[in-house]
Amino acid sequence: MSPAKTLYHYLDDGVSFVFPQAPRSSTIYFPLCGTDSDGIKSAVSPILSGDIKIDSSCYLTRPASTEDLRNGLRDFFCRLETGGVVSLARSGPAGRGRAAVAAGPLWHQLTRTDPRAGLELEAVNFVPVTGERVELMRVTVRNVSKKTLTITPTFSLPVFARVLANKHDHEHVTSLLNRIAQLPQGVLVAPTMIFNEHGHKINRTVYYVFGRSGDGDYPEGTFPTVESFYGEAGSWSAPEAVMENRAPAALPKEALDGKEAVGALRFKKIRLAPGKAREYLVVMGIASSRPEASQTSRRFNSPEKFEAALRRNRKFWSEKSTSVCFRTGDKEFNSWMRWVVLQPVLRRIFGCSFLPDHDYGKGGKGWRDLWQDLLSLILIEPSSVRETLINNFAGVRTDGSNATIIGSAPGEFLADRNAISRVWMDHGAWPFLTLLLYIEQTGDDDILFERQTYFRDPQIFRAQRYDHGWTPRDGSRVTDKNNRPYEGTVLEHVLVQNLVQFFNVGEHNITRLENADWNDGLDMAAVRGESVAFMSLYAGNLLGCADLLERTARRKNIGEIALAREVLILLDSVPGFAEAQALDYADVAGKRKLLFERYFPATQPQISGEQVNVKIEDVVRDLRRKGGWIVRHVRGQEKILAGNPGNPGPGWFNGYYDNQGEKVEGKKEAGVRMTLTGQVFPVMSGVAEDKEVAEVVRAVRWYLKDKKLGGYRLNTDFKVPHYLELGRAFGFAYGTKENGSFFSHMAVMYAYALYKRNFARDGHDVLQSIFRMAADTEKSKIYPGIPEYFDSLGRGRYHYLTGSASWLVLTILTQVFGVRGEYGDLIIAPQLLKDEFDLQGKAGITCPFSGKTITINYVNKRKLDFGSYAVKAVTCRGKAVAYDVLAPARIKISRKFFHQASNIELTIDLG
Repeated sequence: MSPAKTLYHYLDDGVSFVFPQAPRSSTIYFPLCGTDSDGIKSAVSPILSGDIKIDSSCYLTRPASTEDLRNGLRDFFCRLETGGVVSLARSGPAGRGRAAVAAGPLWHQLTRTDPRAGLELEAVNFVPVTGERVELMRVTVRNVSKKTLTITPTFSLPVFARVLANKHDHEHVTSLLNRIAQLPQGVLVAPTMIFNEHGHKINRTVYYVFGRSGDGDYPEGTFPTVESFYGEAGSWSAPEAVMENRAPAALPKEALDGKEAVGALRFKKIRLAPGKAREYLVVMGIASSRPEASQTSRRFNSPEKFEAALRRNRKFWSEKSTSVCFRTGDKEFNSWMRWVVLQPVLRRIFGCSFLPDHDYGKGGKGWRDLWQDLLSLILIEPSSVRETLINNFAGVRTDGSNATIIGSAPGEFLADRNAISRVWMDHGAWPFLTLLLYIEQTGDDDILFERQTYFRDPQIFRAQRYDHGWTPRDGSRVTDKNNRPYEGTVLEHVLVQNLVQFFNVGEHNITRLENADWNDGLDMAAVRGESVAFMSLYAGNLLGCADLLERTARRKNIGEIALAREVLILLDSVPGFAEAQALDYADVAGKRKLLFERYFPATQPQISGEQVNVKIEDVVRDLRRKGGWIVRHVRGQEKILAGNPGNPGPGWFNGYYDNQGEKVEGKKEAGVRMTLTGQVFPVMSGVAEDKEVAEVVRAVRWYLKDKKLGGYRLNTDFKVPHYLELGRAFGFAYGTKENGSFFSHMAVMYAYALYKRNFARDGHDVLQSIFRMAADTEKSKIYPGIPEYFDSLGRGRYHYLTGSASWLVLTILTQVFGVRGEYGDLIIAPQLLKDEFDLQGKAGITCPFSGKTITINYVNKRKLDFGSYAVKAVTCRGKAVAYDVLAPARIKISRKFFHQASNIELTIDLG
């Protein structure tokens, strides 16, 4: 059952929605963008605030954080001959009446009605999907009174025309660089240079605001500066040029150069009869030259051109939102998921930033984001993933760490010239998970043997040492003894990442926390901190890599793989090589010696370049030996048992050691300390046995499920400040960010782990808790979609650009609906509960698979629950389909079927 909500309701198309009380929130926002990451990225609020930019170096308008949304940006004023002024953007001195927002993929509409003035103003905003670097806006002015109105219309947009940093640094000085032009179609700003104390550059970018009426008329004139439009006593909401009905004029050079710019366009006075309307078209853009700006604006300078662009926009984004389409008995959930499906695409375009709740202030992506965003893109946009996967491995160092500065070009990784030595210990885990999903979905195991270079910069020995001999001229690729770039297979890169972390342990023989793991807030335990959580994930990877290698060897009928000779140091139990010397894995000092005295010196700053052929069966045996050792070690050392004198509740796993070498979790003097992260990865990786999973479920529900809001918190309240021993997260207020909030990413991964272990009902409860919190819009105050986290008041934070969306699509597609690949074949293994089917016992999904779009319809006429139904028959448009039965509710259909068939719509009868 969907929770009641009051902020918005969906329209008949199942994805667009209406927010009928827009004035209730000025800090809720909506994204607008084109198809590429180098295009326009906008944010728009119910009062048309937000910002418009390309990246951190090109902002058309002032950069906006969440609190900046309370201030205006885009506006359209109508001054009545009777003296009143109606503002489209907001209520107040110049804006009265009712307002409503309608939005869909990816367009935004604000409608304001002022009954006293007799006017209805409507603005439609979007970014075209044809590559132009503009945001388009159509304003419709409609007379809803019974008398003819005389109106003077004015559009305004403050123009920032510089880089993100200038919002605070040298703000006035950089305005002096502005060269403003008043043109027949509007205002254009061409700064002379890009101000940067590390080295100024000639500016080659122009910023512009052009407009026309729907009848094709240019503006009568412009107010191109703050002084000319706002005046001395005016403001963005009540500009003197409008309030005092000043006439526009051509300004002298000294009144234009070096001024703060405004794209304020005055259109000619009109007489509007009752029921009649006029349209105004505005192009807000960034270009490389004045001719380009003029040429681009002409593509959208009529109502017909604008409408055609809007149709293309709606078609493109509607197709994206249905690339994976879920159909359950809950229509609200189905609609919500269409927005979640869009979020990974938005993150590919926006990065981790460039919306008002920006997490990373300078924009761009981190290493973890590269891989986790690909999880859903493999499912949603699989065609371009292979090359991206291979390119990404170029960021791996030979010490198992990775580049931290990611360039804009595919596979581009940059050296950290700031000498900030940081290593996130979880980074080596994610590439294998993403690669494995790709191989399972496509059957393309050839990718394992594609070759790629390794990354090099001054950081070596996992940032424990600094190579002072390195200079940028040495490049960012590891070379061999002959100074040629060394290339290893993708498989070799994966082995290096995971094997290094097996040996990189602290005093408790757990992988070192280093500068943080997935939780960036655990950043103050670099000396003695350890992460049980991610050592568990590495165990799963080692065992999974062994299984993958074994299957690949059988499929390809191969017995050996080529590896760098130095990698054999890490494969210590492989016989027949001098580098491989079997180690006692209980020996912490021996493990660290192997890394820091043998492997790291052998691979950094150069590698020999020699490769040797190693038997796959020996590699598989070594990986399983290591993975199995971790499983036994964690089970034996890290369980917090139920029923002991200090802990009367259910049991769970300790997830961390702090910088004092103390276990973080358990019964402490200030209360029980527990993290969700510490439970997710032992469950997901198979470290926890089934009975231990059941115990973890009870413990998580007991300690981390919030009784009031229903969600699952990231951790209990540690009460005593723990930031000096563990990380900055514990300096945050409890219930925010990484300190005990309802952190969507980890909650979704917890649900995924539970489904993977066949705890479907418990996984369903976790997913529903997220949906209910998001849909309770009185508290969440967000549009449809999943935010990074909810705070203790239930408010959604950091909306849209969160990796949790990728994991949610992955979880519902591959686990809840059970539609996933297995070496290119299709597995169908639903874990749907009876309440997830509609009244006719039906549920379904449409998604890409094997190069085609397929539809799967489940029919559960008896409304049986998970665990009670089995697959009884499979048909494709009435014709029987062959399949292998793997379990009562788990079958496999050969990839050959998808190569031969077209228009694939499968019906799965459950009974």
